[in-house]
Amino acid sequence: MKGKKIYVHPEAAALQPLTFDAGICDGCNRCVEVCQVDILVPDPKKGNPPVVVYPGECWYGGCCVAICPKPGAIKLNTPLMNRVHWKKKD
Repeated sequence: MKGKKIYVHPEAAALQPLTFDAGICDGCNRCVEVCQVDILVPDPKKGNPPVVVYPGECWYGGCCVAICPKPGAIKLNTPLMNRVHWKKKD
């Protein structure tokens, strides 16, 4: 292993726990108000999606997605290890 470099890349969910679709989001900021860990702040430009200022602090609870009045405006990028994988019983 001598001379080999090992690169570790952070999972995408840790870097960007939430993604907003600017075409759907109307900037109502309900998600900002309901976020339990205050990772969101309103965008200074009215009508734009909120800004994620502390992505590493997200608890992935999903309350922001649940309260959003526009379906599809917010996508929660849950870490792979926290996702449930269902298998159909035979």
